[in-house]
Amino acid sequence: MGKKYYTITYGCQMNESDTERINGQLEELGYRPAEEMEDADIVIMNTCSVRQNAEEKVYGKIGEIKKLKDKNPDMLLGIAGCMAQENKGKLIERMPIIDFVIGPYHIHDLKDIVSKENARGGHVVKTERNPHSVEDYSELKSVRKSKIFAWVPIMQGCNKFCTYCIVPYVRGREISRTIDDISNEIQTLADEGYKEVTLLGQNVNSYGLDFRNGTDFGDLIRAIDKIDDIERVRYMTSHPRDMTFEMIDTMAESSKVVRHMHLPVQHGSNEMLKKMNRGYTIEHFKELLSYVRSKMPDIVVTTDLITGFPGETEEMHQETLALLKEVRFDSAYTFIYSPRTGTPAARMEDQIDSDTKHRRLQELMDVENEISLELNKEMEGKTYSIIVEGPSKQDPMNWYGRTSGNKMILFPYKEGISVGDTVDVKVDTAQTWVLKGELI
Repeated sequence: MGKKYYTITYGCQMNESDTERINGQLEELGYRPAEEMEDADIVIMNTCSVRQNAEEKVYGKIGEIKKLKDKNPDMLLGIAGCMAQENKGKLIERMPIIDFVIGPYHIHDLKDIVSKENARGGHVVKTERNPHSVEDYSELKSVRKSKIFAWVPIMQGCNKFCTYCIVPYVRGREISRTIDDISNEIQTLADEGYKEVTLLGQNVNSYGLDFRNGTDFGDLIRAIDKIDDIERVRYMTSHPRDMTFEMIDTMAESSKVVRHMHLPVQHGSNEMLKKMNRGYTIEHFKELLSYVRSKMPDIVVTTDLITGFPGETEEMHQETLALLKEVRFDSAYTFIYSPRTGTPAARMEDQIDSDTKHRRLQELMDVENEISLELNKEMEGKTYSIIVEGPSKQDPMNWYGRTSGNKMILFPYKEGISVGDTVDVKVDTAQTWVLKGELI
């Protein structure tokens, strides 16, 4: 009794959601959250292996924790998530201060592992695949960071095997939760007062395909539309390969689905897309996007881009710059290609040197930042509905919320405003990454 836990999360929204369920399992054992890592009896790091710098951060943090364990030998240290799945027992071999390692499919085993570790000590490694664990997600208690916004995993794994990506190797094949299971979780959230949910999957557009009965993402959206009191439904992430016109129609007709679509294109060259094994062409991507914008004229579209992929020529890089100027994304998350051991791209010839990668990255960011600012400027003088998220970190008298299109608007706080309120804000000033306005 009285023991405390401290969890650290690296990586994507799926990891954030998994950490909430890790925290839930610890609280069911009687642990309570620690304000500082130094005060914890157990520390769990939920890790990412998508990029090398994420793994380096984990090793650096483990070095910090070693000093704490030297002072408190009874402290437990666990490594969870994708890096745990990828490295398995090698993590403990490299750093014996780690007490247990669990992959993404073994959150369900956490209580048993922690109880045994407290009782007898020793190392535990649980990374074997358990495809049935996804069916039990709704049974796991979550300690959510917010009382207004909630992550809801709808599936695990990925079948796409993009040549640069480690995810299929650490998250396994696609396994969907049932529509009833997801709907029940969202209904419970609605009953508890949540206003916005984000549906999570490595590729939400392939949701339900593993059922082999015709179920798809559109069916899930229609089911969620029937749940009262949920104002907004977001989803992360879409994939051009599996998105259909019918799915777009369903999202356009929905009263809850937001007007924001994150649609990763990754590159502007068909040759690069083929080497990446993305499964679509630039022509198909633009056709999809044109249809999306025809059905939802107010849609905000964001994307991911990789620069410096093996074999990328200067001409191919220019194709990506041309795509940005033609398509005009609201924003783009731009990444330098990072080789991941075990993926086909890491073994490819014609790896690009660091200086060229960084130069091309800067050129992509320069073009996209200019476009982002231009599109945000078009919002000046217009009024948008936002859900209030609270005070900004820089100034507690400036609060913020996000539009349906996921644009952040800062506004001066007024007495009576609370987190979770839906309010109207008129945009006065647009910047590249944020908008400023006044409450109506």
